[in-house]
Amino acid sequence: MAVPGAARVAVWVLAVVAGVVSAGLIVALVVNPDMADRTASVTGAVIGLAAFVLAVITLVRSPGTSGGGRRVRSGRGGIAAGGSITGNAVGDRSTVVAPPTRSAPAPAGGQDADVRAGRDGLAAGGDVTDNALGDDSERR
Repeated sequence: MAVPGAARVAVWVLAVVAGVVSAGLIVALVVNPDMADRTASVTGAVIGLAAFVLAVITLVRSPGTSGGGRRVRSGRGGIAAGGSITGNAVGDRSTVVAPPTRSAPAPAGGQDADVRAGRDGLAAGGDVTDNALGDDSERR
């Protein structure tokens, strides 16, 4: 799973901070074990509280708990679209030769339906028209 640019920076910052805090606790343990015990307890409590807050924020912002909207997912090599798939050339050496026709509007009842294509599959929340799909395919 790829991590976006801003998230990647945040992960690196957190990793560096965790490394510095860990090194500081090890140094404190060598220099003054009693102080290191108290410091580690406070550090653990603060990190635990921060993890709790992060978990709550993640659960609140999760798209699965919002109750609305459509999920569009595909397996490896699959194609999934939340709406209509019209006039596309998908696959090696595929072409669409004729001008595309107008697609019909999506049915009103399926606005929040999930769309999922399995491995190497095709799924659409609307119409699939005027496409060239697959290796060496051509629509005339």
